[in-house]
Amino acid sequence: MILALIVALPFLGILLPVLAERLGRTACAVAAALVPLGGLLLLFSQRGVLAGETLFARHAWLPELGFNLSLRLDGLGFLFALLILGIGLLIILYARYYLSDKEPMGRFFAFLLLFMGSMLGVVLTENLLLMLVFWELTSLSSFLLIGFWNHRSDARKGARMSLAVTGGGGLALFAGILLIGQTVGSFELTDVLAARDLLQGSALFPVALCLVLLGVFTKSAQFPFHFWLPHAMAAPTPVSAYLHSATMVKAGVFLLARLYPLLSGNDLWFYLVSLTGLATLLMGAFMALFQNDLKGLLAYSTISHLGLITLLFGLDSPMANVAAVFHIINHATFKASLFMAAGIIDHETGSRDIRRINGLWKYMPHTAVLAMVASASMAGVPLLNGFLSKEMFFGETLAQNMMGSFNWLIPTLATVAALFSVSYSVRFIHDVFFNGEPVNLPRQPHEPPRYMKVPVEILVFLCLLVGMVPGLTVAPLLSAAASASLNGELPSYSLAIWHGFNLPLLMSLVALVGGVLLYVLRKPLFDWYAGLPAMDAKLVFEQQVQRVVRAAQWLTLRLENGSLQRYVMLLLLASAVVVFAGIAPLPRLYGERPLSELDGITALGLVLLALSGPLTAWFHRQRLVALVILSVAGLLVALAFARFAAPDLALTQLAVEVVTMVLLMLALFYLPTRTPKETSSLRKLRDVVVALFCGVMVALLAYAVLTRPYDTIAGYYLDNSIGGGGGHNVVNVILVDFRGFDTLGEISVLAIAAVGIFAMLAGLRLPRAGQDSEGRAWSADRFPPILAVLSRLMLPLALLVAVFIFLRGHNLPGGGFIAGLITAVALIIQYIACGSRWMRTRLPLNYGRMAGIGVIVAGLAGLGSWAFGYPFLTSSFGHFHLPLVGEIELATAMLFDLGVYLTVVGATLLILSGLGELTAPPDDAALAKEVN
Repeated sequence: MILALIVALPFLGILLPVLAERLGRTACAVAAALVPLGGLLLLFSQRGVLAGETLFARHAWLPELGFNLSLRLDGLGFLFALLILGIGLLIILYARYYLSDKEPMGRFFAFLLLFMGSMLGVVLTENLLLMLVFWELTSLSSFLLIGFWNHRSDARKGARMSLAVTGGGGLALFAGILLIGQTVGSFELTDVLAARDLLQGSALFPVALCLVLLGVFTKSAQFPFHFWLPHAMAAPTPVSAYLHSATMVKAGVFLLARLYPLLSGNDLWFYLVSLTGLATLLMGAFMALFQNDLKGLLAYSTISHLGLITLLFGLDSPMANVAAVFHIINHATFKASLFMAAGIIDHETGSRDIRRINGLWKYMPHTAVLAMVASASMAGVPLLNGFLSKEMFFGETLAQNMMGSFNWLIPTLATVAALFSVSYSVRFIHDVFFNGEPVNLPRQPHEPPRYMKVPVEILVFLCLLVGMVPGLTVAPLLSAAASASLNGELPSYSLAIWHGFNLPLLMSLVALVGGVLLYVLRKPLFDWYAGLPAMDAKLVFEQQVQRVVRAAQWLTLRLENGSLQRYVMLLLLASAVVVFAGIAPLPRLYGERPLSELDGITALGLVLLALSGPLTAWFHRQRLVALVILSVAGLLVALAFARFAAPDLALTQLAVEVVTMVLLMLALFYLPTRTPKETSSLRKLRDVVVALFCGVMVALLAYAVLTRPYDTIAGYYLDNSIGGGGGHNVVNVILVDFRGFDTLGEISVLAIAAVGIFAMLAGLRLPRAGQDSEGRAWSADRFPPILAVLSRLMLPLALLVAVFIFLRGHNLPGGGFIAGLITAVALIIQYIACGSRWMRTRLPLNYGRMAGIGVIVAGLAGLGSWAFGYPFLTSSFGHFHLPLVGEIELATAMLFDLGVYLTVVGATLLILSGLGELTAPPDDAALAKEVN
């Protein structure tokens, strides 16, 4: 329960800052801060995980799909939850002073809490499918945060870019997780981690590994997917400090740590992960040195450090795993503090341009000290936390031996990257806080409000504390997190500050001295960089997006040109080709099973059914004649169902046929009775060929299937219809019980379609035809008395039949769908006979509301089973003795069927009455609109 509450708290508290904003900005921030504060208290109540314990919370949801609401808290999850909640709390305090009075602070904190909950879901889930849901939520919520300043073009484009890249990676990750789950047989993390040998022995393992790594690399901005992160710096600085240093970009490396026991230990892992991390480490460190935007420098340095962590996981040793986890902790502290310091500088000077914000030591000494300590930690200066994890990093680059005679390459390039890291850290310190005086700043530099610096002070203090006494501060957390990542015993390691003179220390000294020298002698390098051709990743990305859009438009115009005939032709041809591909490999078309004997009546019906098709096409320009001939096909199909003992289908087909004919009659009323001849002879020939080809393919397929033995699932339904669903009518039991979820989806679509059609027809008025195609005037009597009288006599009888059909549906042919259609036909006849105004005044039903109530009733009938501990839409039945009635069977499925009935009546009448009112007089139309 506590684990679920930790994840749910941010989602439950989303509205708190929005509501509290009315009480003032401080109240808004306090309301938002209560959420991570409460989460931290709950998290520390479970600190037993630091001793190696793993806590679970499981609730079966969709067990057949392997999708369960399962949560897991171990050392690794504790570490990331601590970072998410702890740094999130500091960010909220910082953002209180960063955001201006004109900005919607409540909305900002709501987006921030949405992201916080999504990240907690990623790191605390046991079920991999549930983790994917939260993974995508992080992409969506980060899109909202990056584009928070939506009045700025760079913010909108940066948000789109991040969503496109991370969303695409999320799709790849989804596919990889599905392959892992299908191979292992479970999506529960405990089961998956225990099946390492099974997965890596599978032929699909390389594909699954590559797909998972695509998701990781895009999320953590690894080369070549790094380009989105610098452009995400258009977000407010609190967003950059939270998402792009401590949380979102860490989601990818978290997944590397989480799945490390499952995916590592093979050459493919080593080369893909380590080389990608190495390339990202070098590229990010190099690019950071030349950035003139303060947040741009920090963005590329973040990319570099994420590459360092990825490289450590790729080195594939227990000690490298420990170093990676350690650097995750250290990077979160010094980089979040640096981003916030950069935000303070931007906030109090009005600029982030390193070439202009010089000499700030004089104006902002407190901020300068904090930023310099954090920068020194980023550079790996001794007595700071960054130095300890970099020492471990250098040691592990020296220990790897996977590259044979090129083993020296990784430690050499790691030292070069560290050298650039020192150089851009020195540039951050020197160019911003010294190097002369400020140049044309929008405002006079000064220290920020006191409490705006508190979050930076806390994080910088942690950098010092961990760097000086790591054994007393970070050791238990690191041990628990690394042990959980390894899913086994930890290697022997030491967090001592001094390990004597050794090669890793020499590499650190080379990086420190070389970085300073590189900065001092930077001018030739900067001149060379300035001579490189300019490349804007955002522009390149937008160009590629436009190319994709143009390609999609070209393809759409070729396939979707507004011609229904073309759509039907392509659909039929595609279906026929699929059929051809299926039956072509058969050695012979006919099987050993004989066909049923054909009697004369059935043969006559089949001939009439076959003739109705070509006759409809022949008379297609005479719409009414074609409609009458077409109705023959529907009626004969209903007779065929009745002939082959399918009375439910026959009743349904008959009711649907009547409703369809009424619908087509209403539609044809607004169309000319004859259409001009427009089809060329060549197109006629094409259509005939397509029709013959499709018809022959379907006939051959039917012949091949009917002459071969086949197994169906009908036996299961026949055996379980009474015992499982309490009904003798197998068709109805399938609809309302066994396949009730399908039926719920279908009536929901029907209701949505009806509302959509009504919305399109609302306000549309068409001129009423005054004469037929021969020039003869229509009758002035819109509502013939004979039809009106007969329809009123038929209405109660039709409704009585509908009720009878509904009540008997569970045991005899019938049910809610058929009864709904009968009711709809009875009522629509009243509309035709008496007019809309007459019907609305006597039967003021809101058909849209009726359809909605039907869907709700069906859904509530399904939810009721949960109250008794059964899966959704499980039905129950029993036999009861009622006074005057006697023994009777009652089933909860009738409530579901009632929802089906209401939806069918409401949706059908909403469509048909809407069509019938297109030529209604203004008063009728106004009344109809008022009722609907």
